[in-house]
Amino acid sequence: MSDEMCKKDIRALLKTFGVSADEAIVGHMAKNPGVKTLNLKVTLEDLTNYGDDSIEKLNLEITKDIHCN
Repeated sequence: MSDEMCKKDIRALLKTFGVSADEAIVGHMAKNPGVKTLNLKVTLEDLTNYGDDSIEKLNLEITKDIHCN
């Protein structure tokens, strides 16, 4: 796979996630107006079957407080 195609796929994944996450968070805040701060964690989990258990899978976690009001 070319670097350009790979980057395009990465951008598409992140854009889709960003739009969906934004909608979910805004909807959750609307349903819970008394919540002042959300403590959220985003996890990127590699589900690839490499066929070799010695290969380290990609794993990324980011936590962030979201101040709602």
